[in-house]
Amino acid sequence: MSPAHPPETTVSVDDLRQRLKRKSRLKGRQPGDAARAAVRALIGPGPHARDTLIEQLHRLQDTHGALFEGHLVALAAEMGLAIAEVAEVASFYHHFDIRADDDTPPAMTLRVCDSQSCAMAGAAPLMAALAAAVGPEVRVIPAPCVGRCEQAPVAVLGQRALPQATLASVQDAIAAGDTRHALSAGDGAFDPAAHGPHEVTGPASDIAPAHVGYAAYRAAGGYALAAEVVNGERDAEAVLTALSDAGLRGLGGAGFPAGRKWRIVRGFPGPRLMAVNIDEGEPGTFKDRTYLERDPHRFLEGVLVAAQVVGCEAAYLYLRDEYHGARAVLEHALAELQADPPCALPRLVLRRGAGAYICGEESAMIESLEGKRGEPRLRPPYIAEVGLFGRPTLEHNFETLYWVRDIVQRGAAWFSGHGRHGRTGLRSYSVSGRVKRPGVKLAPAGTTLRELIDEFCGGMLDGHTLYGYLPGGASGGLLPASLADVPLDFDTLQPHGCFIGSAAVVVLSQHDTAREAALNAMRFFAEESCGQCTPCRVGTEKAAALMARADWDHATLEDLATVMADASICGLGQAAPNPIRCVQRHFPQEVGL
Repeated sequence: MSPAHPPETTVSVDDLRQRLKRKSRLKGRQPGDAARAAVRALIGPGPHARDTLIEQLHRLQDTHGALFEGHLVALAAEMGLAIAEVAEVASFYHHFDIRADDDTPPAMTLRVCDSQSCAMAGAAPLMAALAAAVGPEVRVIPAPCVGRCEQAPVAVLGQRALPQATLASVQDAIAAGDTRHALSAGDGAFDPAAHGPHEVTGPASDIAPAHVGYAAYRAAGGYALAAEVVNGERDAEAVLTALSDAGLRGLGGAGFPAGRKWRIVRGFPGPRLMAVNIDEGEPGTFKDRTYLERDPHRFLEGVLVAAQVVGCEAAYLYLRDEYHGARAVLEHALAELQADPPCALPRLVLRRGAGAYICGEESAMIESLEGKRGEPRLRPPYIAEVGLFGRPTLEHNFETLYWVRDIVQRGAAWFSGHGRHGRTGLRSYSVSGRVKRPGVKLAPAGTTLRELIDEFCGGMLDGHTLYGYLPGGASGGLLPASLADVPLDFDTLQPHGCFIGSAAVVVLSQHDTAREAALNAMRFFAEESCGQCTPCRVGTEKAAALMARADWDHATLEDLATVMADASICGLGQAAPNPIRCVQRHFPQEVGL
């Protein structure tokens, strides 16, 4: 017998629609009506671009004090993203605080910087005293460098920086309940190029210095260059020639010639974009914050000139989250510029970081700008060809663009005419540590540490003698006092196992040890590793543990250093061995060599 056939069934169109509807529903936790309404009221009805995810997370946390799980689920639904996708981004960044819906976050969060300059100024005992003294309404946590090393030790209450922090001053701030950064007045006067080499700032505790407003900047000739370039009154080739003749190089650390970079990017077919790195997370570095807080429009004019010369239709400005005061200044400056533009403007987008040192690496910053985890990309392709949103991208550090106007208007010889010991140009050194007057020092390129201390910093602190220094922040290595006469510039420190990087100079005295400074740096790297590659993720953690021991296991440390330097994806892991090797080479007496 032939097998029986099942009876035929008729499926209606409505049945099919119901089946598709059931399949299209999100699996797992569903957004609650109240949470979804709260999220929609905050971020609007949409649609919301994928690259705005981090901005939306900031809005949620700023409003509710934390990222509650119900809100994250609702945000995922509103943005059309998987819950896991939202959670993995939120959990990547240090400043996002994810909590259960029934949890109550502390009323205030107090971060105490524990990076090198603050550690030398007593951050550890300050943190211990605060943890014992404050009540449960205040969460006290350590934080990596917050970019105020000249004001060490520094605490941050919510978004309010507390320079030269003491137990009493922090308790007063907590009692006042003020967690917002002070606002800056727009009636300042600031023109470092007019003064040439000089002490830009000292150890002043003003956390909201007055800045140059739009009207004053325009009255002094500001934006004239940008208008000339945009309107075709000044040739783009002349601008490129001026940058090349001046010898302007990337001032974020890499030192790539600026004019050459502009030519490379403009050589790729458009549309092109621009990404500006104002993340400035290298411990010991605060020059970008110093200039931005005082003179935002000079930087923005550099952005306009670069965008026009290279042909970038939009410029994305990535500012580190720790710079709350600078963000307010920049937001106001952008509003002023867009309300009364001196010329046609590219699209200008300000984006806020969320506490991740790795986003100072150019491709990790690009990933973060796209609303993703800040993990470095494998290269090639390089971002000049395939960068933000897959487009050719001009990436620059803040300070590099800051000098564009002065170099072009004053002439390349003005910039290249400065220099010492065979070097040319100007350098902004962020100096902190055991000197009388820490701060930003605009000095001739090639200035030595000894000259920097004596001529620009008022000498060493009383009772302190020079023992060593970090010439380029945590990643730049360590050098002894015997090498205090080496010119501080690009390419001059490599023979000694160091590099200048962002010119973050931290000065040590006989009261400090190189091995403690190296351990501080390695713990920072271990905390800030993005975790993407094993050599960096495991190597930094294991190295920190070995360096904390009384006796260094030099053979194992060298194995770790070799693997990190040779096999890490990006500069964080590649530079992490520098503190180890510099201590072994220049301070052998401290580690039994």
